[in-house]
Amino acid sequence: MMRLADRHLVALSTLAVVVVAALLTSKETVLGATETVAGDPLLFAGAVILLYALRPLVLWPTTLVAVAVGYGFGIALGFPIALAGAVFTSIPAYYAGRWVAAGWDCGTAARLASAGDRFFDTTGDLRGVVAGRLAPVPADAVSAAAGMGGVRLRVLAVGILVGELPWTIAAVVVGNSLHTISTAGLGSVGTQLGVVTTLAALLLLAGPAYEHFVDGGSTVGQ
Repeated sequence: MMRLADRHLVALSTLAVVVVAALLTSKETVLGATETVAGDPLLFAGAVILLYALRPLVLWPTTLVAVAVGYGFGIALGFPIALAGAVFTSIPAYYAGRWVAAGWDCGTAARLASAGDRFFDTTGDLRGVVAGRLAPVPADAVSAAAGMGGVRLRVLAVGILVGELPWTIAAVVVGNSLHTISTAGLGSVGTQLGVVTTLAALLLLAGPAYEHFVDGGSTVGQ
């Protein structure tokens, strides 16, 4: 078992890498480089894999890469690729959440892990993940909370596939319509869809929330 001091050192080092990478990595530069290889399917596929690997490190939204996927692969091929990418790129945050919950017994980490447990105990694992991914909140926060809350990886994957569905469809369609890849394309995936998905998430959570408060804080199952 890794000592708590060692965990602190690893966590702080990882956070420092994320911050530096986010500051030094320009979305426009990366997307521009991706666009230059869009005419070669193999090179573009490699670029998309790198984008999905880089995304959790620099905390970009999943829709950013989905727009690029739609631009290069079109709708029919881009849609399943973007959905699979949304699952793949959520795994690091999920395991980071599990790691924190398993070995940190102090302060903020313990409170976050306890909050994750209570949330998923109340909503049910699958419902909680779906609602979290429907709502316009950072994808990595939802994945990390699922890890802290003891959600199984298979349930997380199914929840992402369902919850990311409207966002992925919109992003891929927008990307397919662009003449050049740009971060401006994200604006077309924005406000109105966010309102609709937020309402859907609230409706999804309304039943468990009502039962939770009626029962005086007892949890409900999945």
